[in-house]
Parts: sequence; structure tokens; C-alpha cells
Amino acid sequence: MTRFPLSTEFISQAFVTACLDELTALKPGNVHIHAAGHDMDVAHFERAARAAAPLVAQPSLSVGHNIRRAVEASMAAAGCNTNLGIILLCAPLALAAGESGRGSTLPQRLSGVLGGLDKFDAEDVFAAIAHANPGGLGEVGSGDVRAPPAMRLCDAMRLASQRDRIALAYVTGYADILEFALPLLKQAREIAKTRELAVTTLHMNLLARFPDTHVARKFGMATAEAVRDDARRRLPLCQPVATDEALGALQEFDAELKARGLNPGTTADFVVATLFTESISLQVA
Repeated sequence: MTRFPLSTEFISQAFVTACLDELTALKPGNVHIHAAGHDMDVAHFERAARAAAPLVAQPSLSVGHNIRRAVEASMAAAGCNTNLGIILLCAPLALAAGESGRGSTLPQRLSGVLGGLDKFDAEDVFAAIAHANPGGLGEVGSGDVRAPPAMRLCDAMRLASQRDRIALAYVTGYADILEFALPLLKQAREIAKTRELAVTTLHMNLLARFPDTHVARKFGMATAEAVRDDARRRLPLCQPVATDEALGALQEFDAELKARGLNPGTTADFVVATLFTESISLQVA
């Protein structure tokens, strides 16, 4: 059995694999091999993933530093923001897996990483977010990424947690992934016909459970809730798992969301982070 810490090489490859595996599955509203969308295609995401991977996986540097460098590299490679949310979620996981002396389980190690995020991490992460300039970023009175941070990153994430699911993950120790998404993916793996259909199942269950905060930032919470309701109505297509026979109806849902400009990007970020967590967990199981 492999033990922590994991090698930089393994973490980097696990990150790339998670990103590429997410792209091979039909995920309504997002870019995938079955359909481009939102002025992006699969190649944008592939280039960004490979550019970011070695920087996300650096165990000797801080989370914030790794996030800023990975975002800069992926933006340069893709020419647009494809993976800010992915990097924000995966960088703490990578550091938790790759550093020595943080505990014997991934949740323990991740808790230590998240609890130690300081003002310097905030400076780097604010710079990364401002550089990526995600859609619907907006302005807030406290903790705005365009202003120099006056607080630790863990405190800034707590402020943002009511409006952003990635920030909430930092506050809850990735409960959405560890307690919901990862067990669901494991179950889907056991019965789905293909790995891609298991990922589709994960995506649809996440979309049906949580209002997508990327959609909420751009179009408002009412629209995000409506997208969640649309996914819930189609969830029987993925129960207990998605099948080949369900793909036609899911492709129609995909086209409908894209025609309306609705990109559930936060959901896609959580899919990748769950796949990344799965790789880490299987390595030490």
C-alpha cells in the first residue's frame, strides 16, 4: 500500500488524468468531446490542464503560490479562463497529498492545509482570480479580489462561502466531495457500463443537488435554481446510473443549456476535483 506523501509526478499526472477524464464524459452545459460550447472546445481545456499540472503539484510551495502560477500558465496556454475553479479546488488537495507530516488520512491532511491558509495565500489567490477574471465576478464590500487582502485566505473564503460553492468547500473541508460526490462516484463506477457514464452520472447528480454558483454569478440565483430543477427532472435518466440509451435526452439538455448561454462551470470543477480525489484516495487505500 502506498502511503502519504505521494510523489509530485503522481499528483501531476493524476491532475491531468482527472481533467481529461472529465472532458470525455457528456456533461450537460459544459464543454466535452461530444460538443463544444461557450466559445471554447476540448483543446482549450487540454492545453490548460497540461500547463497547470506541474505547478498545482509543487509540494514545497504554498497553496496560494501554486494557484497563482498554475492559473497564469493555463491562461497563457489556453488563451482564456478554462480551469480557475479546478485549480482552486485541486491545489489544496495536491498539497495535502504531497507534503510530509500532515496526518495519515486525506481529510486530516486537507484540514491542516486549509486551516493554515494565510494572508500571503490570499494575496496570490486574489491575484489569480483577478487575472482569470471569471464571468460574473462582480464586486463585494469586503474580500473583493481586486483590492489588497486584509485577511487570511481561510477567512476570505468564509466570507464568500454563502455565494460561492468553491469557497464553501474550503470552509467545510470539502464535505461536498468527500461526503457526497466521492461515494456517489464509487457507487456509479461499480455498475456503470463505462467510466464515462459514471462521470456523467456524477455530473448530473451534482447539478441536481447544488445550484451552480457560476451560473448564479452570471445570471442570478433564480436562474441557477431553475437549472438545478431542470437537472432534477432529468435525474431519472441517471438512476441508478446513466446509460447509452439516456445519452440522446442528455444531449438535448446539453444543447438547451448552451443555447441559453448557461455554463454550470462550478459543477464541472467539482467533477474534476472529485476525480482527482478519487485518484489520490485509491493510491493510498
